[in-house]
Formats: sequence, structure tokens, C-alpha cells
Amino acid sequence: MTNREIKDLMRFFDNSEISKVKIKDGEFSIELQKGFESCSSVAAPVVQTIAAPAAPVAQTVETSSAEAVSGDAIKSPMVGTFYKAPAPGADAFVKVGTVVKKGQTVGIIEAMKIMNEIEAEFDCRIIEVLLDDGQPVEYDMPLFAVEKV
Repeated sequence: MTNREIKDLMRFFDNSEISKVKIKDGEFSIELQKGFESCSSVAAPVVQTIAAPAAPVAQTVETSSAEAVSGDAIKSPMVGTFYKAPAPGADAFVKVGTVVKKGQTVGIIEAMKIMNEIEAEFDCRIIEVLLDDGQPVEYDMPLFAVEKV
């Protein structure tokens, strides 16, 4: 599966009544689950951290983020931790004023110890970087205020 297909699957799963799904295709397999069952002591804190935000908190974050961005934006395709650069101390992928082409990496979101490159979905210019390194993000939360070019 491509990153785009996985992101689409995660969106569908989050918005569905399905509580668990496992997909296997050759050597590739993915398992998604809402909430958690009895887990080992190592896995439980990770699942609890991801499942911790309640709906009212997410609505508050989305509302304040939506108010901050009046035009176009590059939004988070998943829940995780946002990073501006590929490594600590490295230059950021983009800065204010950077012209970005469709498919160009603009940041990284770490989710479940996996680094996911976030790509621009259209050609644009970065107007504002809305988050700092290490900041938690929610699904569909604006990461960058942009203007299409």
C-alpha cells in the first residue's frame, strides 16, 4: 500500500463504526484498532496516549486552529507529533516564503514511532508555519497557512 492509501484507510477507519481491522497483502500487513484490549505493559501506555484526547479537547483544538487559518492550509492527515526538519539541528523542510511544489515534503509527523513525511497536495507558498517542533497534532489540524500558486 502507498502512504496515500494508508492515510485514506486511517481516515475511513476513524470515521467508521468499525473498531478493529487487519489487512494483509503479501508481505505487507496493517492492523488498526480503536481503544485497546488487554495489552502488555509496554504497549499499554502508547495506546493510552493516542486514545487519551476526548472529543471535546479535539473540538477545542480544531476550532482554535480553524480560526487561525482563514485561507488555504496544509493539514495533518493523522494524529501524532509534528517536526519541521528531518533531524534535530537540521534545516526545516520549508520556511515562511518558501514556494512548494505538489508532492514536496513540508514536514514529518511521528505516529506510533513511525516517521511519516507530509507532502504538499498542491503548489503553494508558505505564509505561516502554525506549529513548533515536537507539538502534538490532531487529524485535519492546519500545519501551514499557504496561498496556492
